[in-house]
Amino acid sequence: MKKFFEDIKKDIKFKSAGPGKKLTEDASKPAVAASSSSTKQSHHSPSEGAQRAGAAALARIEQKQRPKVHTSQDAIRNQVKRELEAEAAALAEKENAVTAEGSKVKDSACLSVSGVYFTCPLTGATLTKSQREVHIKEAILMRFEEDDIEASVMMIHTFNKDREKVKAAVDIISKYVDNICKNPSEEKYRKIKVSNKVFQEKVRPVEGSREFLQALGFISVMLPVEGQEEEEEFLVLPEQSDDALELMKERRDRLQRGEPVRAQLDRQPQAFRSSPNAQRFELPPEFYNLTPEELKKEQQQRTELVEKNAMLRTKAMREKEEQRERRKYNYTLLRVRLPDGNLLQATFYAWDRLPALFEFVRESLVDGWQPFELIAPGGQKLQESEDVTLVECNLVPAALLTFAWDAAVQADIAAAGGKSPTLLKPELLEKIQTLS
Repeated sequence: MKKFFEDIKKDIKFKSAGPGKKLTEDASKPAVAASSSSTKQSHHSPSEGAQRAGAAALARIEQKQRPKVHTSQDAIRNQVKRELEAEAAALAEKENAVTAEGSKVKDSACLSVSGVYFTCPLTGATLTKSQREVHIKEAILMRFEEDDIEASVMMIHTFNKDREKVKAAVDIISKYVDNICKNPSEEKYRKIKVSNKVFQEKVRPVEGSREFLQALGFISVMLPVEGQEEEEEFLVLPEQSDDALELMKERRDRLQRGEPVRAQLDRQPQAFRSSPNAQRFELPPEFYNLTPEELKKEQQQRTELVEKNAMLRTKAMREKEEQRERRKYNYTLLRVRLPDGNLLQATFYAWDRLPALFEFVRESLVDGWQPFELIAPGGQKLQESEDVTLVECNLVPAALLTFAWDAAVQADIAAAGGKSPTLLKPELLEKIQTLS
């Protein structure tokens, strides 16, 4: 195509140059004839290479204008993977910006914990906040090689944030299956018109729904439609045996029971030796439910806290302000001072409840089966039976708790000649550190 336009430009330039000068009559005639012939050929008939280039360009244009029909599952997953990679790059860039902004506020070497991390339930990988969503999506897509039903169910319940739309799509797909199982010989129940309004509005927009139908055995087919010249796409299920119908019901139930795959908070359990810095906490930016700009403003406003506390305020006013402050945090860093002076540290969600805290401490002890108490700052005894959040217990954004064995039980053990229980498990003591 490029050569074709260059030939035309040369032709125009040649014609606008005027008549050429003759050196000798005999020598010039063949040259003029050849030039004239060449010009005429260039103007009316492009070279073979130009024709091929033009045909290729025309084919590309026609291909772009052709309406896109459904592609294979592999193509869809490749497209999703490319989108996930782009999303991961954007999230990583955003996280780097937050970290860079946070480093201006606090020196990372002085932080009580390096950051907030998560564990993928599918791969066991440890992830940052920005990595978790993209990693889980990639892990689900990899599951298609092993179990396309399980992978598509995970996809439906994890990739889509609107739970109401997910429920609507699941209900409609379940209805498709019910109709097929009740009327296995009726062909109309085994055909889904892709352009159907209900399918387009309720099923198609939900990621993973088409993959689930294909995993059930539906295939994409272009079929004629009465009263239309052009064929339309249908998802068609071949006639099923009785055993296959029972399997479809079981797969429908798996779809209905599906739950989102979520990364689990890595508590990062860490033991520390006894330290006078046990009550000193420096939290990373990830702990805040704030943007970098809001975080910077938060640090600037802390200088006004002393003046604010000096003002005359009622108890109700102070408690209301404290609740407002605590809502700025997504996570909390808790330390438990043990009877031997050592410290046990872990990260929790701000909305985690007391039973989760007691369970973590119990699992960190050698003799966790024995009853114990946790005492909050101010002397308040926490009750494992109370189903209240850490925020409600004023344990956000960080707190130092005191551990104590149940005195009555320990007295009975001592009277029987028993030894004092061992505290932390060996795997924690092997990595014990000193607070800076």
